Amino acid sequence: MREHNDLNPEVIRSGSDVFKIFLPEEKILNRVAEIGEEISTEYKGKFPILIGVLNGSFMFLADLMKNISIKCEMDFIKLSSYGDEKISSGKVKLIKELNADIEDRHVIIVEDIVDSGLSIKYMRELIESMKPASLKIASLLLKPNSLKYDVKIDYIGFEIPDAFVVGYGLDYAQKYRNLRSIYALSE
Repeated sequence: MREHNDLNPEVIRSGSDVFKIFLPEEKILNRVAEIGEEISTEYKGKFPILIGVLNGSFMFLADLMKNISIKCEMDFIKLSSYGDEKISSGKVKLIKELNADIEDRHVIIVEDIVDSGLSIKYMRELIESMKPASLKIASLLLKPNSLKYDVKIDYIGFEIPDAFVVGYGLDYAQKYRNLRSIYALSE
């Protein structure tokens, strides 16, 4: 059996890059629980559908749903704007479409991180074209200083500086998603 610390090391080294704990697991889970309670209150008597943006949002979405006390549904959509790079390519590509019909549904897009705002702007336009009853956006992380587009995020886990982060679903070239805390690249 592997040690819990294998999933929560103090430091991660990847080549010459060093990542240090930025948001510990407990702090993340507490904030996700608060967002879940907020959604449960706001959507009482409704049946929202949460749409996770793959791959990064899967851990946030799973933990968020565990903290929503009303009936809800989920689906996933997959976009690409990074590839294996640390910086967005500036182009968004739809890789996996929704399976659910969201017309006249209360939709909450669940994103791991909003950086430039390009992906969320693309998602909002795409989902709005499907005529939902309402649309809100939840993002675990928001980099307000990196925003290049005017996007409204309704539920924000944490506002963070312009640091490159991994863990809790966030990756670097598909690695480190399984870590329980969020790590920032050290300068």
